[in-house]
Amino acid sequence: MEKLPTQKVICSFFIAFFLLSVSTTSQEVEDESEFNYDRNSLKGPYNWGKIRPEWRMCSNGTMQSPIDMLNERVKVVSHLGILKRDYHPSNATLVNRGHDISLKWGGGAGYIEINGTQYELKQCHWHSPSEHSINGRRYDLEFHMVHESKDQRVAVIGIIFKIGRSDPFLSEMKEHIEAVADTREEERVVGMVDPNHIRIGNRNSKYYRYIGSLTIPPCTQDVVWTILSKVRTVSREQLDLLRDAVHDDSETNARPLQPVNQRPVKLYRPQDHED
Repeated sequence: MEKLPTQKVICSFFIAFFLLSVSTTSQEVEDESEFNYDRNSLKGPYNWGKIRPEWRMCSNGTMQSPIDMLNERVKVVSHLGILKRDYHPSNATLVNRGHDISLKWGGGAGYIEINGTQYELKQCHWHSPSEHSINGRRYDLEFHMVHESKDQRVAVIGIIFKIGRSDPFLSEMKEHIEAVADTREEERVVGMVDPNHIRIGNRNSKYYRYIGSLTIPPCTQDVVWTILSKVRTVSREQLDLLRDAVHDDSETNARPLQPVNQRPVKLYRPQDHED
């Protein structure tokens, strides 16, 4: 067998290492046993950046999430356009990641389109209380729909909830969430799940848009955030189910608010003639 020149071997190694690094740091960490949400803990959110070198952005990043969408800093615009999405029913699995419940699609669940780039829907999960706040107010729950483009850029849709009527999508997932309540990192096959059942809103829905980061390690930046301005409702029973299912001995799984650092935060509001 012909041996590759040493330079080619070294070059191949670094290319492989680079590709591996990109693929691992652009996504949320799956094993959540290494960190927690206790602000006084060495594993807590103020120390995430010290736990592993590849998580240093959690401490050093200047474009971190979540943030407060304060009226005084939000610029109202209409040029962002409606949130283009094309979702389809697809096979999904549910996993208890230790600090949250994550629903993952195997592929073919559709996409959103932002500035001409398509971001494929990969997974969704819940945080309580809400991670983002509006005018200083944190609500009871926040739902994240995580998307990824072909070049591994990330875009997240955030939906905020307050206590009230039951959320239909959570009602649909109730049996499966109960089934993974006593598991850890064990995937449960859910079957076909239609993302269109998630209440995102109509074509005229208003939303906030800014550039931030993942809200759990490795806190990768340049994430395109779209936070729907309409606050939806979730029942107390549903909220308790999500928190009790993870058994993490914490009352919350929401990261503290991060400095805005002069980043522009826009609120899309359609013009009257847009339908």
